[in-house]
Amino acid sequence: MTSRHHHFNQGISMRKLATAAVAAGLFFAGMGAAAADSPHKLVMRTPGVGFVGTYQWQAANKVPSGLHVKGELRDENNSDDHNVYLRVKVEGYPWGHLKGVQRKHVKVDEVFYDGAVLKTKVVRMHACIDRGSLRPDYCSPERLFERR
Repeated sequence: MTSRHHHFNQGISMRKLATAAVAAGLFFAGMGAAAADSPHKLVMRTPGVGFVGTYQWQAANKVPSGLHVKGELRDENNSDDHNVYLRVKVEGYPWGHLKGVQRKHVKVDEVFYDGAVLKTKVVRMHACIDRGSLRPDYCSPERLFERR
């Protein structure tokens, strides 16, 4: 009788082991899926300028591992004679500009990253109108992108 009991316990431990292996496989498969961010809709707009597209964080093992932004930077007021641009800041660096073209829509496909780290964690961005040197530029509300 003790041998049956022992055999039964061994059967349970084998089932537990199999269940644990399946659970671990599902867990690690889920981690792989979570590591690669899927695209999210991105719309930044203020009178005269707009950006419509998507953003996603690149996987940490992809070089460069930063914020990938794709879409269209739009001059939405053809009669104001002002250029448009995306204003972007990667944490630890000064603000940069991605220039648009006056009276046109420009395709954007850029990765914003910090070359000194393996994965960029914070990027700030907004769409702006270049109103010349005498008047301040006008920008959409700033968007903050933080990698979790």
